[in-house]
Amino acid sequence: MSAQSQELEIKNILLVDDDEDLANTLKLLLETHNYIVTTAANGVDALREVMAFDFDVIICDMMMPKMAGDMFYLAVQKVKPHLNSRFLFVTGYADNPKVDTFLKGVDTQVIFKPVLTEELVRSIGMVLKRNEEAARGV
Repeated sequence: MSAQSQELEIKNILLVDDDEDLANTLKLLLETHNYIVTTAANGVDALREVMAFDFDVIICDMMMPKMAGDMFYLAVQKVKPHLNSRFLFVTGYADNPKVDTFLKGVDTQVIFKPVLTEELVRSIGMVLKRNEEAARGV
């Protein structure tokens, strides 16, 4: 597949965040970058989405009601482990020991709030590139 046709391929993103305003803002922003974005307000709803579809990238908040980001990640690991490399965590809790310990133990991208558009788009690109390389066995 040439780089040009690869760029035209539309990617699906699952955005998991309990902050509805932030989720809607990020959804609109990502849609302007030609991503198809599905939102979920917590890990329970997100798990339902993951069971129905293999997303290209999963952007996940850490602290949410019903099921926090770390528990959602572990649940996905049990049911669809190939999706764990597609996670991109977003958190406002830079100094939370539980969050720090979890994030250090997983091999994923992390962005700290407030989220900058360029940083988010760049991080999504890194997740996509890493997964494409893994699929090719690079």
